[in-house]
Amino acid sequence: MLLRTFIAVVASPEIRRSAAKITEMLRPVAGDVKWVTSENIHWTLQFLGELDSLEIPVVSDAVIKAAASVDAFELECRGVGAFPAPDRPRTLWIGAGTGAQTMVALQAAIQARLDRLGYRGESRRYVPHVTLGRAGRNAPPRTLVRELASLAEFDAGTMLVNEVTVFSSRLQPEGPVYEVLARASLAT
Repeated sequence: MLLRTFIAVVASPEIRRSAAKITEMLRPVAGDVKWVTSENIHWTLQFLGELDSLEIPVVSDAVIKAAASVDAFELECRGVGAFPAPDRPRTLWIGAGTGAQTMVALQAAIQARLDRLGYRGESRRYVPHVTLGRAGRNAPPRTLVRELASLAEFDAGTMLVNEVTVFSSRLQPEGPVYEVLARASLAT
């Protein structure tokens, strides 16, 4: 059986509340955006795509070992922006402040273990972020671009990063449904 699989840090309740607040601020000016539901807010570390269910224990073991090599840390969630650029928003996100480099190190530790198993990551540099929504094909309204600029330093709170989760994702018409496949604790 194939499972659409990814590795992430689940956002804390405080960060989820901030994400909901930002979403409500942006919704009236955003135009055609598919918003991420509050319960699905997370920091993606690695998207693996379709894996055979028999691969999950090996991947999970690699994630557990990698997570144990990084100390738990505080992550500041700061700034609202967009990929590929704020003036061309396709993916709307909350960024990271203090702790971002440790999040990058955590992702690199996981990627290094997965590389040894033959799971290649993306070629682009990892940028820690929480996805809020994805814009449709229509040009974004100018009001969205202005609102993003006004939120560039938005303080979305801080959270303790002490666990990584391996998820499966089933795509449904009303949005994806995530299932926990494994949990990996960071060092304390």
